Amino acid sequence: MRNKVRCLIIGSGPAGYTAAIYASRANLEPVLYEGMEPGGQLTTTTEVENFPGYPDGITGPELMEDMKKQAERFGTEVRSGRATAVDFSARPLKVTIDNEQVIEADAVIISTGATAKYLGLPDETKYAGQGVSACATCDGFFYRRKKVAVVGGGDTACEEASYLSGLADKVYLIVRKPYLRASQIMQDRVMNNSKIEILYEHNAVGLFGEKGVEGVHLVKRMGEPDEERYDIAVDGFFLAIGHKPNTDIFRDYVDLNEVGYIKTDSPYTKTNVEGVFACGDVADSIYRQAVTAAGTGCRAAMDAERYLSEKGL
Repeated sequence: MRNKVRCLIIGSGPAGYTAAIYASRANLEPVLYEGMEPGGQLTTTTEVENFPGYPDGITGPELMEDMKKQAERFGTEVRSGRATAVDFSARPLKVTIDNEQVIEADAVIISTGATAKYLGLPDETKYAGQGVSACATCDGFFYRRKKVAVVGGGDTACEEASYLSGLADKVYLIVRKPYLRASQIMQDRVMNNSKIEILYEHNAVGLFGEKGVEGVHLVKRMGEPDEERYDIAVDGFFLAIGHKPNTDIFRDYVDLNEVGYIKTDSPYTKTNVEGVFACGDVADSIYRQAVTAAGTGCRAAMDAERYLSEKGL
């Protein structure tokens, strides 16, 4: 097994695999480590209907398997393992895999993604792919003319609720606090939308349903003397309480924004560390779509190829 590589790709979602396809076609002989969740967040999505080229839709795991095969066909070496530490202080760049093996690389492409935050309810796992989602743009289409609930009180939650209101008959916005944290323009948008009902001072404490989500167990003013418990009927339960970019191991070397996403020198994928590039959701807090991630993966591979060529590596 090679411990010294020209191009090392960390992460295996649409960004990582697309970077691998382009890097291997450019003869960079990339090695890709799949990470904790081979295939990334898409492997938890049952049906993907908005990725170009699949008129009948495709499951998330199938799409990622196709991308993996395509990367391998052009010569990418895909390895299982998770990056647990990095040392970007000197050349070659060093990445530790599973706390033991150190890989040296001339260029590193970071595509470790971001993880959606959940409430931590056992029912979220139970109904994963059966009514529980962390992406309205990905899954909203399945809830046309149905009732849905969105959890959260910030801009993301208001955006998701507004988006879903264009598809669903009714949207409940479940807000823990007695107010919205969202910007004024987003607050106005949801408050003036007749399809959205805001449930202030409410906590979702569970879900119920036979073959999928059929409703939410709610607690109003939890812990107060006038606490009230009741259920509402919904077909979909959307989490919009934020994402956590998987950037902890890069923190000492790579510049991050205030919430932990990697800063890149737009329109390029370059980071502040020479030879280190970032693509996909690890550097994108706005779009978070498979197709946009794939696009940045292409750009990262092209940026890496250009860098290696200029340096004669």
